[in-house]
Amino acid sequence: MAGFASRLNNGLTTLRQWVVNLFTLGFLIYLIVIAVIVSRQVPPTVDPEGRVLIIAPEGVIVDQEVIATRLSFPPDLSAQTQINYRDLVRVIRAAAKDERLQAVSIDFSQAGVSGVSTLLGLAEELSALRDADIPLIAFGDVVGTGAYLLAAQANEVYMHSAGALNLAGLGGKRPFVSELAGNLKVTFHDYSFGEYKSAQEGFTRTDMSEADRRQTRALLDPIWAGIKESVATARDIAPEQIQRYVDEHASVLGGGGAYKGLNAAQELGLVDGFKTFPEYRRFMRERFGTDPEAERETYPHITAGAYLAQLDAETSEASDAVSVVFLQGLITRGEIAPGSAGADATAALIRKAYEDEDTRALVLRVNSPGGTVLASEMIREEMIAARERGLPVIVSMGDVAASGGMLASAPASRIFAQPTTITGSIGVALAIPTLEDAMEYIGVNYDGVVTSRFAGWSTAQGIDANLDADLRAQTELSYRSFVQAVADGRERSYDEIEAIAQGIVWLGDAALEVGLVDELGDLEAAVEAAAAQAELATYRVAYVVPELSPGARFLRDLMQQVPIRVGDDLLQIGSRLAEISTLFTSEAPRITLMCSDCELELSSRTSASSLALAQ
Repeated sequence: MAGFASRLNNGLTTLRQWVVNLFTLGFLIYLIVIAVIVSRQVPPTVDPEGRVLIIAPEGVIVDQEVIATRLSFPPDLSAQTQINYRDLVRVIRAAAKDERLQAVSIDFSQAGVSGVSTLLGLAEELSALRDADIPLIAFGDVVGTGAYLLAAQANEVYMHSAGALNLAGLGGKRPFVSELAGNLKVTFHDYSFGEYKSAQEGFTRTDMSEADRRQTRALLDPIWAGIKESVATARDIAPEQIQRYVDEHASVLGGGGAYKGLNAAQELGLVDGFKTFPEYRRFMRERFGTDPEAERETYPHITAGAYLAQLDAETSEASDAVSVVFLQGLITRGEIAPGSAGADATAALIRKAYEDEDTRALVLRVNSPGGTVLASEMIREEMIAARERGLPVIVSMGDVAASGGMLASAPASRIFAQPTTITGSIGVALAIPTLEDAMEYIGVNYDGVVTSRFAGWSTAQGIDANLDADLRAQTELSYRSFVQAVADGRERSYDEIEAIAQGIVWLGDAALEVGLVDELGDLEAAVEAAAAQAELATYRVAYVVPELSPGARFLRDLMQQVPIRVGDDLLQIGSRLAEISTLFTSEAPRITLMCSDCELELSSRTSASSLALAQ
């Protein structure tokens, strides 16, 4: 018997060693494959002399690329390749001064941006490039509102003859699941504080409130007018021509529409002509010559990636630094991930920046619609700590810096916003679902022994009058603390801030008038102001970002090889259902600072609406 046990043990040990070795071998082989793929993606060295620079980003353009450090469940179905905005701007500005280039060709139909301010900033950069002494040519197939705004900045705009111009304007509709919740016997209790705080309306109403409708209209109208004005100026047409196309000829069905209105687009001056892919290549060869070094017949060109790789690195000998930290995405506890501004990690980055002896000023770039109270407060505390060290602390608001993003920004000595930045939304959102009706329907009863009033309570048991009063008081206290924190940071009275709070959302120029921000300007302007406040004659800009570990690189390369796309409507409904499920995961409801009207998603890949309001 002992011999059999010994042989069995030896056999299991050998099997375990084989399994481990095979797993290790497979993992190494996969790493080698990833390394080969990545190496092939490294842009080759190409001489720009006499070539056409091709700017055709594929992915979402963000302030700062964020790499997930671990796999999540449920997975992020909307994950895309990320492109740093400042890298794209470097390419555009360098091209405007590069006499070696023959022309620049742009196509943003496969790119998305994080919001309107980013989009309009790119449009300004391309407009400056158009004004330089170099031809700027745009070509696309299925082009949405955001992509067209950028294409319109070119000297010449061409589209595929079988394509579509989805110039669908702004706006959108979100799902309201109150009736669905009722059918599932789920009761939602709304404790949101602030007349205009609409983050939870999707759970508690069947339609949009009038207050939310008013503030959304106040956001959309000036932004849409600005977009039309930018296109009209670039194309030398009247804004009414753009509105006419949108109302009468836009294709909302993408490339599958029976009538795409392309002839109307040319008649109204939105495009200059139509070409198939072979015709466009032939057009470019006839105009700029044939590349003798290419293996196929094509015009001489260089990609934006290859061009960027050859630009001189932005270095400085200065020891003094203006440190820039990014607060990008939903503010939650934990690590930074795509779409999530993990407060623990972001707070650590702010602390790392102000503890660095070379840091003479700190800039926080905020692009966030808000988050939970505690997570937002963690960022605010570190901003206060930075100011207590005597550092100039500046905030640069990007596309959106609202609710929790506003709370985190409040301690700054100076706040910059862009004209179309969405900010404010000083209010508290809390909706709690309970299942007492569902439990009664399926025959589940609760009973037991407790030593205090709320011991053993869960959302399956409903909310009595005492708990209801406590939750309302808790929400009101959070709201008043929020208002006071902004008042302290802005050096205003409580009453002054409360008058512009109530969850109201403000555009950047309006926020300047009411005193929520100090100046209009982009990230560069904020950095320059920080340097001036620190009295720095020379300085370097230090971007304080999470260090990319080998594991993070591996996950990035893995996810880039397995792109997943689903329909926007399915994503919205799935998001609502996911939010409902997360509300049941904790017996302690979490108050959130969220702006439901903050994100204007400009995606050229959206067929039904290329520029939709994400509620």
